Amino acid sequence: MQRFYIDVLQGRGSYYDLGRLAGEKLKQSPLFAVHQKRHKKSLRSYDIDFKQVKKYFQSFAPFMWEEFEGLSESLGWSLYDVVHEYSGFQADDVNSGCSALMNNGVFARNYDYHPKTYEGRLLLWQPDDGYASVGISGRLVGRIDGMNEKGLVIGFHFVNRRRAEDGFTCSVIARMVLDTCSTTDEAVALLRSIPHRHAFNYSIYDNSMRSAVVEASPRGVHVHNQVEACANHFVSNQLSDENRHHTVESKERLHTLQKYSESLQNAFERFKLFNDPSYGIFKNKYASWAGTLHTTIYEPASRHVLLGVGEQARPIPIDFGRWVAGERFPITRVFGHIDSNELFVHM
Repeated sequence: MQRFYIDVLQGRGSYYDLGRLAGEKLKQSPLFAVHQKRHKKSLRSYDIDFKQVKKYFQSFAPFMWEEFEGLSESLGWSLYDVVHEYSGFQADDVNSGCSALMNNGVFARNYDYHPKTYEGRLLLWQPDDGYASVGISGRLVGRIDGMNEKGLVIGFHFVNRRRAEDGFTCSVIARMVLDTCSTTDEAVALLRSIPHRHAFNYSIYDNSMRSAVVEASPRGVHVHNQVEACANHFVSNQLSDENRHHTVESKERLHTLQKYSESLQNAFERFKLFNDPSYGIFKNKYASWAGTLHTTIYEPASRHVLLGVGEQARPIPIDFGRWVAGERFPITRVFGHIDSNELFVHM
């Protein structure tokens, strides 16, 4: 068993302040050397239309541009370099797993990935403009999953990276939804309008218990309303050709989620289903980029969160409603363990 942790970053202020904080914390982390090396490679791999990307953010998430300016200041990079690396436009995110169950007022999710790419950051941020949110970061400014102050929750689920086109990647899209949308309907409308680079499912839940799974790819978007579970394949006939050739494991996982969907009584029972490997949702395939790194449980109506890091974790409760009201979350680091020797770069 290998022990690891995620850091908790929290604050209130402008998006520029958030960019400054994220950049300063990154420079203090071993991740910074990885990001610098990756950035040199990405600059050789692709270009961006800077003016076009700025127009997209002005249309979909205007406040985030201030965050890029704060990152530029704190990292000492040009604004072009920051946008090139972190805007999620024309940048490839690697494959990831992920399962979600959303019904009876609870959204449960596992994030499956490779340890070496994990940033290990939980962010609680209350901006001067836009919605406060709590979630695990991805690609620095993006969110792997999260909930905002209105009780809207989102997670994403990898389907395919083939035939990529100009558009935004999953973690930045999730961040845009959290910052600008208050309901499932608003999130669906944004996901319909934004350009997508890859094929992903987006699982969404709000405080009225309205759920949706949005199948999104560069070639189309299909919406399933009031869906209780989501895995890593498209189920609609319209987009079925976007799926990978091997979807057996994803379909089995979806069936397991559907089997347990009505029998679980509370958030802690759902946490056990997702975090205990014996149920088949938690995955240990870390070397294959498909091992579970964290389990999150969101309750939109109460704004409560349960966070577990690694396998058979002791869940950490977060009262996000009280945090939004001004309380400070007292925990600065959350520990867990996984059955793998794959390295975590962020530690």
